Amino acid sequence: MSMLLLGSLFGVVTLLFMFSGAPISFALGSVAVLFMAFFMPASALDTVTQNVYEEMASITLLSIPLFILKGAAIGKSRAGQDLYAAMHVWMGRIPGGLGIANVFACALFAAMAGSSPATCSAIGSAGIPEMRKRGYSPGFAAGIIAAGGTLGILLPPSITMILYAVAAEQSLGRLFLAGIFPGVLLVVLFAVYAGLRYRKEHALAEAEFKRSGAASALLARETFTTRQKFEMLPRVVPFVLLLIGVMVALYGGFATPSETAGLGALLALLLIATIYGVWRPKDVAPILTSTLKESTMLMFIIGMSLLFSYVMSYLHISQAAAEWIVGMQLSKWVLLFAVLLMVILLGFFLPPVSIILMTAPIILPPLKAAGFDLIWFGILMTIVMETGLIHPPVGLNIFVIKNIAPDIELRDIIWGVLPFVLLMLLAVLLICIFPGIATLLPDAVMGAVNAAR
Repeated sequence: MSMLLLGSLFGVVTLLFMFSGAPISFALGSVAVLFMAFFMPASALDTVTQNVYEEMASITLLSIPLFILKGAAIGKSRAGQDLYAAMHVWMGRIPGGLGIANVFACALFAAMAGSSPATCSAIGSAGIPEMRKRGYSPGFAAGIIAAGGTLGILLPPSITMILYAVAAEQSLGRLFLAGIFPGVLLVVLFAVYAGLRYRKEHALAEAEFKRSGAASALLARETFTTRQKFEMLPRVVPFVLLLIGVMVALYGGFATPSETAGLGALLALLLIATIYGVWRPKDVAPILTSTLKESTMLMFIIGMSLLFSYVMSYLHISQAAAEWIVGMQLSKWVLLFAVLLMVILLGFFLPPVSIILMTAPIILPPLKAAGFDLIWFGILMTIVMETGLIHPPVGLNIFVIKNIAPDIELRDIIWGVLPFVLLMLLAVLLICIFPGIATLLPDAVMGAVNAAR
């Protein structure tokens, strides 16, 4: 069988399993085992478990359940509500301050939890009702939370970045550092848009009041005293210290990424036990149960995705596809555009985990040959995959928002997130024009660390 026919058959069968409604892990694993049975030596099936184990025997992957534990500890406590409340009090006087406060609360929570759905749920459960109560339109309120939640896979520690580091064989420390400035860029873009959109809605509310006398809650002014502001600080300071402590341990060379994940999980458990009294077995059980379920699901997807990639590599499908892409002799920027467009299209149907592990063997060799920095590309790919979390038809964060705010029409949520999708694509363009946004910090920090040694 020719390589073209084999590759086409592999792709068609994969799509059939994907659209059959089977869970992604079962779909990928079934395709891998099926092609092992028909196109690989008979003994290959006897080594399925060994292959999966060898592919997953990475100390870097060990950090994933530990980061999930840290996120569950924070997400199952009142940390999200406390972060939101503190931000709201401190930014209440700024026009659109409530929306901006939700953006910043999402960013801080995402940096601690590392999970986009967890961020949406934790901040949105408090933020959306408050914004609705104060006159924000349903789509605007939903869009802020859904987009803010996507920061969970860009700001370190990010589970998605861990998988990319494994697939691309890149330094996880450098990748985490590279995500900081782009993450800040997105926070700024989201906050600026929130302020401008608020001004527009406020102007419309004023015009309606002058026309009909109907006063929107958006026109009400809310002020907080200095005492009230400082009374809110103790709610957020411990979690900021947790974030700083984890970063210092990682980038100060005191701990590896896996050790840092364990340290972060332990500190998070200590904090919720101290601040919220979550230490009894009945209180800790939901945290451990959630961690176990999410870790098992994610690690199973990773294992099957790695087996899927192993079969592609063994049959030379990924190598042939990479050679075909290189043979097209596209200019480097056309190549980059085509790859990112493919990632966007895959984001309609697949989560970031599967996109990374399925496409890395095919797209990374041509990009490396074209002279692109794979750390820099990892940031671009992560932002593009973020759009997949909030654009239809599969956008996970959209359905998380629908779950916590069932009274908001799905149509309103989708229209509310679309401006944020455009802002993410703008961020990708800016990072292409100014690559230092992603490369400056890791180069500077790693250079300083090497010089100190």
